[in-house]
Amino acid sequence: MDKNRCSRMLQVGQVKIEDAFWKGKQKLVREEVIPYQWKALNDQIPDAAPSFCMHNFRAAVRLNNRREEQRENFHPPVYSYRGFERLPEKPGELGDEFYGFVFQDSDFYKWVEAVGYSLIQHPDAELEATADQAIEIVAAAQQPDGYLDTYYILNGQDQIFTNLRDFHELYCLGHLIEGAIAYFQATGKDRLLQVACRYTDYAASKLGEGEGKKRGYPGHEIAEMALLQLYEVTGEPRYLELSRFFINERGRRPYYFDFEHPEDVKPGDDSLRYSYHQAHLPVREQTEAVGHAVRAVYLYSGMAELARVDGDDSLLKACRTLWDSTTGKKMYITGGIGGTHIGEAFSFDYDLPSDTAYAETCASIGLIFFAGRMLQLEADVRYADVMEKALYNGVLSGIALDGKSFFYVNPLSVDPVACHKDERKAHVQPVRQKWFGCACCPPNLARLISSVGRYAYTSTEDTLYIHLYIGSNLKLQTPAGEVTVKVRSNFPYNGKVSIQVGGQGAASGKWTLALRIPGWCKDWKSSGFSVEDARLEKGYLYITREWKPDETLELDFPMEVRLMQANPHVRETEGQLAVTRGPVVYCLEEKDNGSNLHLLALSYDAKTRTEPFSIEGEQFPAILADGWREKQQPDAENGLYCEAAPVEYEPVELKFVPYYTWANRGENEMTVWVHRKTC
Repeated sequence: MDKNRCSRMLQVGQVKIEDAFWKGKQKLVREEVIPYQWKALNDQIPDAAPSFCMHNFRAAVRLNNRREEQRENFHPPVYSYRGFERLPEKPGELGDEFYGFVFQDSDFYKWVEAVGYSLIQHPDAELEATADQAIEIVAAAQQPDGYLDTYYILNGQDQIFTNLRDFHELYCLGHLIEGAIAYFQATGKDRLLQVACRYTDYAASKLGEGEGKKRGYPGHEIAEMALLQLYEVTGEPRYLELSRFFINERGRRPYYFDFEHPEDVKPGDDSLRYSYHQAHLPVREQTEAVGHAVRAVYLYSGMAELARVDGDDSLLKACRTLWDSTTGKKMYITGGIGGTHIGEAFSFDYDLPSDTAYAETCASIGLIFFAGRMLQLEADVRYADVMEKALYNGVLSGIALDGKSFFYVNPLSVDPVACHKDERKAHVQPVRQKWFGCACCPPNLARLISSVGRYAYTSTEDTLYIHLYIGSNLKLQTPAGEVTVKVRSNFPYNGKVSIQVGGQGAASGKWTLALRIPGWCKDWKSSGFSVEDARLEKGYLYITREWKPDETLELDFPMEVRLMQANPHVRETEGQLAVTRGPVVYCLEEKDNGSNLHLLALSYDAKTRTEPFSIEGEQFPAILADGWREKQQPDAENGLYCEAAPVEYEPVELKFVPYYTWANRGENEMTVWVHRKTC
């Protein structure tokens, strides 16, 4: 692999979103989500699960102040295990102790990352001042040696880096790095970046190759790709070396986690262990997506990023294999991954139940990270198609249309009665929640939506790749000098796209536009260029020429309604159909179709049409389809079982709405998959 030919994501500041859909989503994040989440991090949302995040930082600052005041008389806490989640004995009565989950620090780091991306797009002095004050609290919590994790600062630092498998120190470090970089790029202020570098320096002095260092690596991945970003921002080679060590050491025998947890090792047991953490085999030998789904795609993203930086063909090969396993055998039609709530994990191949699906919001976000980094390695429409699918479905379903409640779990079928009464479905919520004790998803959503422009484009010295058709303005350097590109789009509901190229001296040299042809579109149309003069490769149309100033290309990707079926190996959806239009997956809700959605049916050749519709001010085309409702047999009403008889149907009109909009009108049934009527 020639790493010099890899493309790079554009920086958020290079892309100004002008898209009505995404500009609206970013405005929602800026005006509603970020302020709401700041209140949540400070435990100021009535009737919401407490966060304790900023409490922990402030308590760490007070501990540091006591150390400074008492000096030689100060006695630091001695570590004692207090559980993976610690709650106050009496709600509302908080001492200077750590509360919440062990990874609670990361919620602030993701929040400040979203703030950074938002400030790049829309400067806001008041928001910046709030963030600056919060950053000072975090900086004051840092230890003199650079260590920064409030769980161990408050519970006892004598056990630092002794449980990398379970206790998330390096996960928190990764999010700190990413938040610090975003805020630095937005404001030019390096206060948090310095904090991140000091903590990273401390970690690099304790972990990795070398005498006296532990050969440990993260139990929950993300530090791998974060360290590579920090390396590229600072140029410090130690950060690249640490990321490379984490990836290369992972899964090697003897297992590092065995040294941490000898009590878990049975004498003579030579079996593969730690698949939950993707540490059962060296990463280049892994062929199946296994374990905790979020951890997995964060690791795969880091692997792809290192493959680009190092030009490593063996890592690229491994990433392709793991991509195929993830998206070819273990992904829901919505772009959700992680089919089981047991460990928030991947299940076996083709095990994709609808009503017990976990499909964590963060997992779909991580899948977008993975796709975006694979697109830097090779432009292939299969990565962009999945990225788009996850973005408009598996991710946006995680946030309410008003931005003030969230889904952690994203099932494809919901019966509220079962959610309330069936313990096997207790993880499925029929309505979005104000907050979570484990609140990884809400700030993850905010940072992704605020930075969505990063994933729309990548570029090399002479080529601009357009992966997502998001209306935006951007500037880039080409062999023809600085060029402006204006993309106008009404995705995801209208397939007409306009691309205008401009700039001084645009005709002085050739450069290339590479346009994605979505896999969901069969008969696309174009104007402004001759298809015969273009090259189609792996779903991208390459147009190379000397561009005239203000030259415009027009594309039209008709968004026909499509009725989809799953691979027959997916037992749970055999004999069922799903409705899609363009990149959007649709669903039925009880609000529009009555109760007992399981009695509804659809023919594979059903006539469909669209009509304007809205939910909570969100405008979109609803899909109407000629469908059927099964008539309940009289005998069935009188007993649990009856003798089989021909099924009778009555014609009904079915109304489908975008999956991401469901549960914005109160608690009700929902389903993506509908029974296929065959006779």
